[in-house]
Amino acid sequence: MDHWFVSIHIGILFALFYLLYLLQKRHVSFSKRVFAGLGMGIILGALLQLFYGNDSPITSKTIEWFNIAGTGYVRLLQMIVMPLVFISILGAFTQLKMTKNLGKISFLVIGILLGTTAISAGIGIGSSYLFHLDELELVKGDAENARNEELVERAGMVENLSIPEQVLSFIPTNPFNDLTGSRPTSTIAVVIFATFMGVAYLGIRNKQPEQAEVFAKLIGSLYAIVMRIVKLILRLTPYGILALMAKMVATSNVEAIIKLGEFVIASYIAIFAMFLVHLFLLSLAKLNPITYLKKAMPTLIFAFTSRSSAGTLPLTIKTLTERLGVSEGVANFSGTFSLSIGQNGCAGIYPAMLAVMAAPMAGINPMEPGFILSLILVVMVSSFGVAGVGGGATFASLIVLSMLNLPIAIVGLLITIEPLIDMGRTALNVSGGMTAGALTGRLTGELDTDIYNHLDETETSFS
Repeated sequence: MDHWFVSIHIGILFALFYLLYLLQKRHVSFSKRVFAGLGMGIILGALLQLFYGNDSPITSKTIEWFNIAGTGYVRLLQMIVMPLVFISILGAFTQLKMTKNLGKISFLVIGILLGTTAISAGIGIGSSYLFHLDELELVKGDAENARNEELVERAGMVENLSIPEQVLSFIPTNPFNDLTGSRPTSTIAVVIFATFMGVAYLGIRNKQPEQAEVFAKLIGSLYAIVMRIVKLILRLTPYGILALMAKMVATSNVEAIIKLGEFVIASYIAIFAMFLVHLFLLSLAKLNPITYLKKAMPTLIFAFTSRSSAGTLPLTIKTLTERLGVSEGVANFSGTFSLSIGQNGCAGIYPAMLAVMAAPMAGINPMEPGFILSLILVVMVSSFGVAGVGGGATFASLIVLSMLNLPIAIVGLLITIEPLIDMGRTALNVSGGMTAGALTGRLTGELDTDIYNHLDETETSFS
């Protein structure tokens, strides 16, 4: 009998897909179609939750089929990440778009990412204090105990990491292996390899112009093909968001969310406050924050629903270049570095909040100025090496707690609400990367203000 219900749910999903297709045929803007997909996904997921619950066999089997559209879309984006990064960086050299500002671009991108992470840590501490999270009592269950056993093993890896080792992990030893995304730091390793190839091209161009011209034409052709693949995949964004959001709502543990609602609310207030900081920084650079919000929203919504900064990267880069007017070189540097350095949500706010909650367990007053300063510095430094151990917010928290000699068990106690909070953290991470890209572009003259300021409600971006 269950398979009949599952078949009906699949039919409903296809019917909603058809509605999105009709909106596309009527030239409804990309942003509005993304919002439509988000709303449809929330309603569909809520109905599955209401009628069957989050852990019923019918819900599980339905989500397995929904994953073909949702998770499948994320994997298509991940498929194109490495080719996009490699060709775009190399293309910036062959098209002479970045050669003069390379050092300045790298310095500004990394500096802005680390600086905003320090600010986000401070906001996380403030939110924890506002909601008295240091007094919040967490209860252990079977899932939490199992999670803590896993974390104890991983904590050994974190404790042995040094900052020099984290930096060395960025340098590629086998660039072809990194092109497969085999390591957490593969994206930055590919950027480094592509940069070396670009510098080598500039040397060959002066000494052997004929060979350099052939190489530039080859890169230009590959770039055009990769960009076309990206556009084809990004057309599926509204459909992917619908399926991903339906899964998220249908499988959420409502009881756990209610029980830990105070932490969820504190987390999202901190995330929202940091997002306002991004808008404020853009306004200081004389870039209209409302324009940024309108143009970046589809990308942020996808990051929110997918919970994958890496999967969002193609959409992030296309938004920076086509909608915000940032040069391809700056967009690729800011997009790829933000996957591993200075993630405002996962490596900034979340570890800081957990440290405030864990401090009393170690007999430390979390509101002492010395502790707060130490925490912000540790968060900022450790955010530079999160990708070196691979694991996002969990590993960022383990690094911070271990460096401050705080108990790590608190990380596992939030497992039931982790997906809900991770949605907001991921969106903030992506916003941090785009903000760094826009600010760097503005400061280096690599941002076209005409493109940034142009608003067209009828546009069907990525078509």
